[in-house]
Amino acid sequence: MADAKFPDDFLWGGAIAANQAEGAYLADGKGLTTVDVIPHGKNRMPIKLGLIESVTLDENEYYPSHQAIDFYHRYKEDIALLAEMGFTVFRTSIAWSRIFPKGDERQPNQAGLQFYRDMFLECKKYGIEPLVTLCHFDVPLHLVTEYGSWRSRKMIDFFAHYAKTCFEAFDGLVKYWLTFNEINILLHSPFSGAGLQFKEGENKEQVKYQAAHHELVASALVTRIAHEINPENQIGCMLAGGNFYPYSCKPEDVWTALEKDRENLFFIDVQARGAYPAYAAKIFREKQVALAVEEGDNEILKHTVDFVSFSYYASRCAAADMNEKNTSAANVVKSLKNPYLQVSDWGWGIDPLGLRIAMNTLHDRYQKPLFLVENGLGAKDTVEANGEINDDYRIAYLREHIKAMKDAIADGMPLMGYTSWGCIDLVAASTGEMGKRYGFIYVDRDDAGHGTLQRTRKKSFYWYKKVIATNGESLD
Repeated sequence: MADAKFPDDFLWGGAIAANQAEGAYLADGKGLTTVDVIPHGKNRMPIKLGLIESVTLDENEYYPSHQAIDFYHRYKEDIALLAEMGFTVFRTSIAWSRIFPKGDERQPNQAGLQFYRDMFLECKKYGIEPLVTLCHFDVPLHLVTEYGSWRSRKMIDFFAHYAKTCFEAFDGLVKYWLTFNEINILLHSPFSGAGLQFKEGENKEQVKYQAAHHELVASALVTRIAHEINPENQIGCMLAGGNFYPYSCKPEDVWTALEKDRENLFFIDVQARGAYPAYAAKIFREKQVALAVEEGDNEILKHTVDFVSFSYYASRCAAADMNEKNTSAANVVKSLKNPYLQVSDWGWGIDPLGLRIAMNTLHDRYQKPLFLVENGLGAKDTVEANGEINDDYRIAYLREHIKAMKDAIADGMPLMGYTSWGCIDLVAASTGEMGKRYGFIYVDRDDAGHGTLQRTRKKSFYWYKKVIATNGESLD
């Protein structure tokens, strides 16, 4: 639409996560986290799903998070590259166990605080606003072994203390915060999502939804704390987004898609509206969940987020008969293959219009500003003989999704900013691969952890630089 323009103060940038980029997994007092014990290879998925009761490091396994792309030691050169593209926002996360190595200490690790302070100052030097996730799929491992992670109500206090420490330490450096990354993934990948491991024969749904309640109370509590420390703080929730389309216009398929959307949006309903939705009672009844809610919890939940952030990679499809043969194995959230869409190398449907649909759905539902904090194409990149990386497929994907954002803005959707996922190549959360690349910057490292870690600008680097310079007007 010709009249659609990005706002003058639109935030352009990219996103990474501490556990997928920093490496230095025990440096300067950092403790082990859940992601540090998730290997690459055949045992990855059973551990991510919480199916293995006790997880320890095994010398026969390769753990991609231990070194990742060594952002911990290279953040200055990496942030300089992001600044060269013109970033005005950079989304990253704080590794909880760098601040509190075990997670339950009262005194923080000063070396961890200093690292993040230095990194945020480096961003500020270039006029880049940090957008910081407090918990991005990494719980201190001690909290898992000692307390059962988010099964325990004690986690609310541990998380609130950690968050308050960060709000105070980085006051004036960070004003945009997210509490939990893709909070709804807890339902689909319980160990990587929330540090949950299951015992034989227990009701997994009970464990997951009780843990989610603790996270929701913790999120609302730290939202209140952030506003008390500095009213300028902006706190968001974070959703693994993408609508479920009915596979057909058969009413049963339409109903199934509605139920799948509700499952996906359940926790955001609480974070953005301040109370459990009406349909929660039916979900708990069907899943035989008896939620333990303490006095005062419902009051705390009224502290709603300032904005709704979300990831969008693909839309999804649902039918009353979701047979396994027809579902895509590409993601932890099960979806039928959409016959109208092309797919990525990993089987994810490419659906730019789905992004516009998702944005309209989210704003219609919550009436809050939106922030697209993850979007991108995971693909295999080839380094040419002359050193160039011509990732035209990535440019094509991003171009169409930026056009869809523009259309949604023309629809009246208030979008604060856009941080494409993995702006510098990093370890893929789903598979632990380096070969599944999202970045504008190539990192010389392979799936087995070999490589020089040298950074190289891809073709998309120069393209995105032009997009930012023209505030989304030049997309060719």
